[in-house]
Amino acid sequence: MIGIIGAMSMEVEGLMAALTDQTEETLCGLRFVSGKLSGVDAVVVKCGAGKVNAAMCAATMLLRYAPKLIISTGVAGGIGKGVKIGNLVVAEHSVQYDYDTTAVGEPKAGVMVCDELTVELPTSAAHNAVLAQYAQDIYNGVHTGVIATGDRFVADSAFCEQLREEFGAIACEMETGAIAHVCAANKTPFCGLRAISDNANEDGDVDFHTFARDSADKCIALLKASLPSLDHV
Repeated sequence: MIGIIGAMSMEVEGLMAALTDQTEETLCGLRFVSGKLSGVDAVVVKCGAGKVNAAMCAATMLLRYAPKLIISTGVAGGIGKGVKIGNLVVAEHSVQYDYDTTAVGEPKAGVMVCDELTVELPTSAAHNAVLAQYAQDIYNGVHTGVIATGDRFVADSAFCEQLREEFGAIACEMETGAIAHVCAANKTPFCGLRAISDNANEDGDVDFHTFARDSADKCIALLKASLPSLDHV
């Protein structure tokens, strides 16, 4: 089974609607919908925005469904050079940029994963390659790089520059790093797939409401097309 997590309804409704042989159950207040997606066993859930919601959802999914791969999907703010609204981003790794224990001598964004201090939360290179190839084939392009996660809707050009300088980030959002953390702790392959809805600058709020649904639909179409190949990695 492959698990797919999105924060908002627009990021998962199209996937849930495409599931055949559906079953539903509510766990930790979250509605998990499972069935066949493009012929592949899958479970899809809306986790709600933010790192705590995302981590709770991922842990629940792992305990209940034991998926062989979890994918964080949805929209993000583009902050990398040349990363524009509508573009697809696949995470090489993720960071939790707002985790800060530098006052006790630890690196910025260094989180503990199974007693090991980690800044770069890993993703599955083999699955990333499949997503990137499908993004290239369907949308004629994809960006791969660091997705920066924190409990903040970023609409600040100066802060975007800080994320680029500190972490080499090309996109920012509120869930991927938390789900990556849970997957790393459980040794479960993980991918972060995002479509850019805004440029995380002072126009971010307006752009988000204008472009978010179209961007989310791109991820939905990409996942429906690529799931059989992801299932065979």
